[in-house]
Amino acid sequence: MDFSRQSLQFFQVDVFTSEPFGGNPLAVFPSAGELSEREFQQIAREMNLSETVFVLPPTDPKAAAKVRIFTPLQEIPFAGHPILGTFYVLGTLKHLALQEPVTKVFYECTLGLFALELIVLKGQIEQIIMSQPSPQFIDVITEVEAIYDIAKALGIHRSLIADTIFPVEVVSTGLPVLIVPIRSLTAAKTMEVDHSAVLEICARFGANGIMIFTTMTVEENATVHTRMFADPIGIPEDPATGSASGALGAYLVKNGVVEVGPTTEVVMEQGYEIDRPSRILVQIFSDDDVIKEIKVGGQVVMVAEGKMVY
Repeated sequence: MDFSRQSLQFFQVDVFTSEPFGGNPLAVFPSAGELSEREFQQIAREMNLSETVFVLPPTDPKAAAKVRIFTPLQEIPFAGHPILGTFYVLGTLKHLALQEPVTKVFYECTLGLFALELIVLKGQIEQIIMSQPSPQFIDVITEVEAIYDIAKALGIHRSLIADTIFPVEVVSTGLPVLIVPIRSLTAAKTMEVDHSAVLEICARFGANGIMIFTTMTVEENATVHTRMFADPIGIPEDPATGSASGALGAYLVKNGVVEVGPTTEVVMEQGYEIDRPSRILVQIFSDDDVIKEIKVGGQVVMVAEGKMVY
């Protein structure tokens, strides 16, 4: 190997889990300021993870860092697990001045400036919680033919959606996602997804993916069981999706799926069908019927360190 070529340090973490090889894997390049646009995408394609993050100097003086997020196919303006994983790496590398019990920082992404909290105990990062953009409730899908097409794309009977009494809806807290309620855990776990049809459905409704959920769960302390199919951005099934979980949290509150208070906390389990169990905490802050803020959090574990030589 020719080590005279340029090299760049990276770290790989698993996000929304406390155990290696669970959650959602992420590659983080903490010093990527010299890379070109072409190199960002080439490296993300080479890493071949759902997302790769490149850390740049912030343009806003309030921000601790600016992040750019790439899937193997394209850059995306916002995501959940990449933000949490990146700041776990930055905190672990002492690029952040950690304070106990909570270190508060701002991060900069394509959508703007947002807050982040690192929960610290004995110098170790126990959990990271991020604020997300305000929810947008974009479209409720009511046409029988459209529900049939969505069910067909998911490989299930239409009644498994219709009988839940909850709507099929496009919601965004940074990235639009088509949220689909499913009647049972069995149906959620055994669906046979047509990924070409998922692409067509997402294009029709302007979504970056389909997140299904059921209130029947594997773990007793989980609120909902979810799966996320994000074919439009090159991810057939995502093991843990922070941005979509924030949107789902807003949906659950808006539609009365969960008991709602000034602060509503829900725990989402995801990734079981692809052997990467994930646990995502979502907090929804409301004032009467208005959702004021969405926060998404979870644990992160370091699994690898290396150098990209190119």
